[in-house]
Amino acid sequence: MILPVTARLDLRYAVPALLAVLAMAAVLTVQLVERAGAGMSYCARHNVQAAQRAELVTGSGTPVTVVGDSWSVGLGLDRLAGSWPSRLPGRVTVAGFSGSGFSRTASPCGDESFGTRALEAPLEGLVVVEGGLNDFDRSSTAITLGFARLMQSLEGHRVVVVGPAAAPSRAHAVPRVDRLLARLAADSGVPYVATSDLRLPYLHDRLHLTPEGHEIFGDAVAGRLGDLGLLG
Repeated sequence: MILPVTARLDLRYAVPALLAVLAMAAVLTVQLVERAGAGMSYCARHNVQAAQRAELVTGSGTPVTVVGDSWSVGLGLDRLAGSWPSRLPGRVTVAGFSGSGFSRTASPCGDESFGTRALEAPLEGLVVVEGGLNDFDRSSTAITLGFARLMQSLEGHRVVVVGPAAAPSRAHAVPRVDRLLARLAADSGVPYVATSDLRLPYLHDRLHLTPEGHEIFGDAVAGRLGDLGLLG
């Protein structure tokens, strides 16, 4: 059968268009696979660092456990042991995970929220929960629910919550998170230590602390915990 001229013209333009669509689909498939691989690599690195930091015990004496985010782990430092919890007096262990927060969805690596990890971590002595920067784009409801789960996980422990500092890349969101965490802590009857007033040196990402920043932050937190009679 001989096709009409119009049909032959349609096929002439349709075939290249179909090939272009198929090529674009192949490119998108490759990109998705690459992103998935990057995501797994990202989470795998954080898991390794979290495990490494958990094995590092600093100081001696009264036990203190820090549950926190990348600041507690020491992301960006050459020595994870130099992260801010090492500035606290006592025998300090860290149960941290980079990218985590109070809300369940703060981390792209699944539920690494403080409440979930507090159930899994070996907690000793005073439990210092530090974070909030990764909750910067989470709803107040999500943060509130996460905080409630955290308090349930820590029932029977002495607890203090350390709020977020005003890291430049997320400073716009810190006041809301800071106020909410302070209110939730007060409602739960646990002390709250605000750090949004601290001026700290940051790495080029404007989110993570330099080695000096960890020292300043750790000393400030230690001082404020001492003022509350929680350390020593």
